[in-house]
Amino acid sequence: MSGLVEGAVAVAVGAPLALLLLLGAAALGDLLGERSIGALTRAALLAALGAAVTALVACALSDAPPAVVRLGSWFGTAETAFAFDVAVDPVALGFATLSLFICNVVAAFSFRYLHREPGFRRYFFQMAMFVSGITLIALAGSVEVLFVGWELLGLSSALLVGFFQERPAPAANALRVFAIYRLSDAAMLAAAVLLHHWADSGSLAAVFAAAHAPDALLAPGRAFAISLLLIIAVAGKSALWPLSGWLPRAMEGPTPSSAVYYGALSIHAGCFLLLRAQPLILASTGATALLIAGGVVTGLYGALTGRVQTDVKSAISYATLTQVGIITVEIALGLRVLPMLHIAGHACFRLLQFLSAPNVLHDLHELENRLGGALDEGAAGALQTRQARQARPGVYLFALERGFADALLDRAVVLPCRRVLSWLDALDRLLIGDSERKRGRPW
Repeated sequence: MSGLVEGAVAVAVGAPLALLLLLGAAALGDLLGERSIGALTRAALLAALGAAVTALVACALSDAPPAVVRLGSWFGTAETAFAFDVAVDPVALGFATLSLFICNVVAAFSFRYLHREPGFRRYFFQMAMFVSGITLIALAGSVEVLFVGWELLGLSSALLVGFFQERPAPAANALRVFAIYRLSDAAMLAAAVLLHHWADSGSLAAVFAAAHAPDALLAPGRAFAISLLLIIAVAGKSALWPLSGWLPRAMEGPTPSSAVYYGALSIHAGCFLLLRAQPLILASTGATALLIAGGVVTGLYGALTGRVQTDVKSAISYATLTQVGIITVEIALGLRVLPMLHIAGHACFRLLQFLSAPNVLHDLHELENRLGGALDEGAAGALQTRQARQARPGVYLFALERGFADALLDRAVVLPCRRVLSWLDALDRLLIGDSERKRGRPW
């Protein structure tokens, strides 16, 4: 049974990576048409899904304890080795199965949605990158595998926000998303380095899965430091407040990418990481309190802001944010089964909503054409909006301006960083000027 599980896990991880390499190589010479890309994508994703289901069923039937399978090594030095370890346990395999199932559904939808689109090949290459990243995050047994999956997920997401690169708005919003993701990636990298330095190991099983004695590897202060970095990394990927401003900007991408990334999987990847790291976070009272506060604020922020959105994708995205806040609180309270069920149910529900949104808009426009004009929102709705605006103007303004999250980040983070960088640039130019003048050059 263990050999079957190891082989199935290897296929689940290897099939998306093989698809990524194949589509990337074919894109260099424009070698594959739409039908060939569709056939290869179907074969790879179905193989990965079948392997994940096989591993999950075999693991459940065998009653084996959680284990780590080593598929090889990235590289090694005299002091340490960076291993390609994957986790074999019901939580990891369950999230991998859910992710691959959703990716199969979105891929089938995308074949028709993007038919004859100029960026068809580019879309499926980036989708293969995303599937590889989410699979590595789900099955990561070492911090190196987790970080590679985290990077692939963020890069593919940012690229697909700017998929329609001929328009200025998607490119600008993609840059904003990429900047937030860079902050998240920096926190993840710092956590990985500290884990190696303090725990003397990159194994996530040794740190995260040590549910009964996390202090055996890390002192409380060190546990808080790593937990804080992980929360910052998750806040960037899962759009926890105040890093929520990128979420409506991400709706510039194609509808299938919005469904699989910001509605179903990408925004839940941070929640899954919190669930994996739950023993470490619960070992620190400060980290637990911070996570609860972040979840509560994010849930309230999403509920308020979502009620004043005028487009369906933004309204769905903020409704998603509300549920992400609730899931975060559930994890901080020490629950394990409920957050996993919440992630699975909510991901499938938002997937359906995002994929059906174009059909709803099409039906609405068809109905308006037949009626000969736009539908009236109704006196009751208009009265309710006017009453809310008059009774609670501060709350209404907060929701309408999306919590001033972008302005807060610009003033608290962006402007100070730009001033420091401008000062360093001026200092660098001054030093170079002094050096060049000493050499007798006029500049």
